[in-house]
Amino acid sequence: MPTSAVGNKAPLNTHTREFHSSQVHACAQHPAKPWGFTLMELLVVIALIAIGTASVSFSLRDTSQTLLERDAERLAALLESARARSRSSGVPVVWRPVVDTLSSGAPVAFVFEGLPPQTLPAAWLSPQTQVAANSLLRLGPDPIIGPQSVMLSGPNFRLWVSTDGIQPFQVKRAAP
Repeated sequence: MPTSAVGNKAPLNTHTREFHSSQVHACAQHPAKPWGFTLMELLVVIALIAIGTASVSFSLRDTSQTLLERDAERLAALLESARARSRSSGVPVVWRPVVDTLSSGAPVAFVFEGLPPQTLPAAWLSPQTQVAANSLLRLGPDPIIGPQSVMLSGPNFRLWVSTDGIQPFQVKRAAP
């Protein structure tokens, strides 16, 4: 079947271009209308999308309380991991905060002494998370370590990560 593609040398049949009289009559009543959108319609749609995106991003934003809870849950999991590594290796492990002596003197990170470097994360998720500089947790190698806790604080909120020495470390909202 011949086509009108570039490079086709076959003649185009004129009968394929014929219109029925009803089609010609319909085209005469409705003149050709340009397709597409006006600039104003596009701007309105873009503005609606921007407003929707902004409202969703504001509603999903983390509060300082949520960030502190996330840091506390993460610390509890890291302490349990270090406790298990201490028991399996037989090496005592101690958790303590790392104090920034150059600027404020406040703890900015933490370290697990007794574990090889880079074994576990050593930084807070939120820079607002604070802990007392003299906090110290002994994590093993004994299966029973004694009751211990550490208080994490943020803007207007406090949490404790604690254990009774037998059970795993847990996050508590009230003082242990």
